[in-house]
Amino acid sequence: MNAPNQRINELRTHMSFDTIIQGGIVITGDGSASFRADVGISAGRITDIADLSDAVPNTAEVIDAAGMIVCPGFIDIHTHSDVTLVDHPGAQSKAYQGVTTEVTGNCGFSPYPSPDGNSGSVREGIGPTLSSTEDWSWTDVSGYSEVVNQNGVSINVAPLVGHSALRIAAGAQNDAPPTPDQLAHMQRSLEIGIEQGAFGMSTGLTLPPSSYATTDELVSLASVMSRFEHAFYATHARVWAGWHVKAVEEAVQIGRSASVPVQFSHIAIVDSRVHGHGEQLVAVIDNARGSGDDVTTDMYPYTAASSGMSQMLPGWVQEGGVSAMLARLRDPATRKKAHESTSKGWFGGLPFVFSTMVIATVASEENAGLVGKSLEEIAADRGVDGVEAMLMLIDEEDNEISKIMHNRVEGDIRFFMEYEHAMIGSDGNAIERTGIWESSMPHPRFYGTFPRVLGKYVRDEPLISLETAVHKMTGMPARRLGLSDRGVLREGAVADVVVFDPATVIDLATFEDPHRYPVGIPHVLVNGEPVIKNGKHTGARPGTVLKRGV
Repeated sequence: MNAPNQRINELRTHMSFDTIIQGGIVITGDGSASFRADVGISAGRITDIADLSDAVPNTAEVIDAAGMIVCPGFIDIHTHSDVTLVDHPGAQSKAYQGVTTEVTGNCGFSPYPSPDGNSGSVREGIGPTLSSTEDWSWTDVSGYSEVVNQNGVSINVAPLVGHSALRIAAGAQNDAPPTPDQLAHMQRSLEIGIEQGAFGMSTGLTLPPSSYATTDELVSLASVMSRFEHAFYATHARVWAGWHVKAVEEAVQIGRSASVPVQFSHIAIVDSRVHGHGEQLVAVIDNARGSGDDVTTDMYPYTAASSGMSQMLPGWVQEGGVSAMLARLRDPATRKKAHESTSKGWFGGLPFVFSTMVIATVASEENAGLVGKSLEEIAADRGVDGVEAMLMLIDEEDNEISKIMHNRVEGDIRFFMEYEHAMIGSDGNAIERTGIWESSMPHPRFYGTFPRVLGKYVRDEPLISLETAVHKMTGMPARRLGLSDRGVLREGAVADVVVFDPATVIDLATFEDPHRYPVGIPHVLVNGEPVIKNGKHTGARPGTVLKRGV
């Protein structure tokens, strides 16, 4: 041993760490090759990556990672856990996957701005699976962050401001451009949200009232973010029938015109008539990037989507919010018109296949037995067509009903996963099986997204390398968020760390049995503190609501 190395080892003999993760294979998260090393953690940060065996006797906690991968905690770039993290601060369904940070406020839905708090129409507008908590006392990003932090949370949260929430708070729920005063209200509310630490603005351009926006309205809003470093535009795009390419083009146009980065959310092809045409979508992104635009995307590894049932209805039926929609469905004449209009297809003309639409959650005990049944089955049982069955259920459940829709193909999933500018995002919620989720059958992505990629698409059906998969889950989303000290394993970085077994990691959640935790992820640390230890949740709540630029 040469003198410098001997001196370093002597120094490490006298060093002490809070935790050493020993003997693992380190993947740093930046896409580079793995290597064997120990990882030393002190005061919530990574302080050394080397052979630390001489320091083990002075270390409080030693994690044996022999044969395991040690990598940054996974950053879920697209979630709807805004309020479920208040209900379920342990974030069990995500923590067990290795998720240490979630990006919330997606698809235009965020629980702020909400100027009238508990009684606000924003709460009604974001839907039952997002707003089950009874204690909604905040009105803005700061207030929400304070509630989450005071309550404690097991993982970190990176909030976005939802465009639908902006519209609702400004009184612009109708299918029309906002008035000048309403637009100014939305711009100021967005500016306040970004100033308070939100990472950007999201849209849901098939979901009212966000879907009522013109491109010009969205550019006017997104432009507010241009002076804030790393603030970005995340879009559930306008994927109407025939718009699978136009939707990406509009997203690029908005980002370019507003001078902000673009995150194209949950890229997929939902129109069965154009399955297999993924290259057309990524070509738009590649051309934009070639012109200097900062555009990336994300996807989840399942051939089914999930959403509220009413999202299948035409925009005019949903105009004005949930109460107005239900009033229309309960008026016989308008109900008939709604049936006729809905029968033309969803998202502007996509054909319904009711056998593929399965009930995931309901609110009433009377309809609890429908969970897991398809709309085709329910329609047959009731002696009505599929559209009428859907309208009946929305009415009976006061819109508190969601469904899973099997409308994608495996070839497209594999294509988008392999795409170099695609991250992994679950589009799911952090939950545990209590409360409204006790008898529900949510999408298995809530419990399985990240281990599914590692087990199925890296090991069992090799599509991408382990280093690439980890990069898509860590370094890539960290860059999008502007988080220089997360999403990477290096000295000085925050100790959000996952230890998993590449030979056994896999999701167990299925559509038939979704409340199952994955296997092969024995350790998850958030801000240096164990949240999952030896495969069990510790109950710790070391997470925090992150702020853009901090």
